Amino acid sequence: MDLPASMSITKGDLERMLFDEDAEPKALPLSLLAEITDDFSNELQIGAGGFAVVYKARLDNSVIAVKKLSNTYMREKEFHREVECLIKAKHRNVVRFLGYCVDTQGNMASYNGKMVMADVHQRFLCFGYLPNGSLDVHITDQEIYCWTKI
Repeated sequence: MDLPASMSITKGDLERMLFDEDAEPKALPLSLLAEITDDFSNELQIGAGGFAVVYKARLDNSVIAVKKLSNTYMREKEFHREVECLIKAKHRNVVRFLGYCVDTQGNMASYNGKMVMADVHQRFLCFGYLPNGSLDVHITDQEIYCWTKI
């Protein structure tokens, strides 16, 4: 049985995509994202907000950013639309979108005194890594801010 194309993508493939401007974003396997983020290690966490945690992910000769969305962030239809928009957003001033991952695992949990199987959905977005910190720091115009205080 053949594996889906997303299951055969390696760190090397992802790194080649990073430098190939014509490469299209792809579905990425969760196992690859776990590998390059040291299983989503806190030490590689570079940002967090109300809807996601961002990790610095190590490839062989470069790094990328992996954004792990919270389970409550968006429904499937909204996530599909988000990925579709990111795939279309290609411009030299827009960070490169490399791919996405959707994973659903069954998880046994106790509910009202009974064990039930609940689906746990995980969604990820992968981007080129920009080393200069958060964008909000760079778009704040300090001169205008100071001028309005005078």
